Amino acid sequence: MDPGTEDVLDAVGPRLRALRRDRGITLADLAATTGVSESTLSRLESGQRRATLELLLPLARTYDVPLDDLVGAPRTGDPRIHLKPIHRFGMTFIPLSRRPGGVQAFKMLIPAQPEPVEPALKTHEGFEWLYVLNGHLRLVVGARDLTLPPGEAAEFDTSLPHWLGSADGGAVEVLILFGTHGMRAHVRAEPNT
Repeated sequence: MDPGTEDVLDAVGPRLRALRRDRGITLADLAATTGVSESTLSRLESGQRRATLELLLPLARTYDVPLDDLVGAPRTGDPRIHLKPIHRFGMTFIPLSRRPGGVQAFKMLIPAQPEPVEPALKTHEGFEWLYVLNGHLRLVVGARDLTLPPGEAAEFDTSLPHWLGSADGGAVEVLILFGTHGMRAHVRAEPNT
């Protein structure tokens, strides 16, 4: 095996351990979710066992990340585009636009949550539009508590206390457009004549 491949394989265990700890998941919880024994997961994380596709697939599903992220595969595609994920509040935000100022676009991933999460409302300047791609989003804005299924959209002033999370404990994918305070979406239902 070439040294580069060896280095990639050696880094899988520590990467898996860091991901599990960042998500606040115990080995016992991970074993119950994936069907992989605690001892196998422990040996995998410590480097005493090599990663196989059979072990990595359930982990990728549980963490809701691509296999490439688990093994640290090199980026492919257009070398000018580097979508570096941002991890905040237990969620992952993938920037889709790079234009300074104006509207910013993100794909937000909310991981599956085995326990219900109590909303922690936040405020900040700006205006947000969102569209649910997958899962069921719980959106709390002020006194309103909504569940949005795939295909639903919402917009709100982010100076109002708000929170986004999973409505049913499953993973959620959302497209978000964030603009400066006072910007509103312009929706056209009919073409100009």
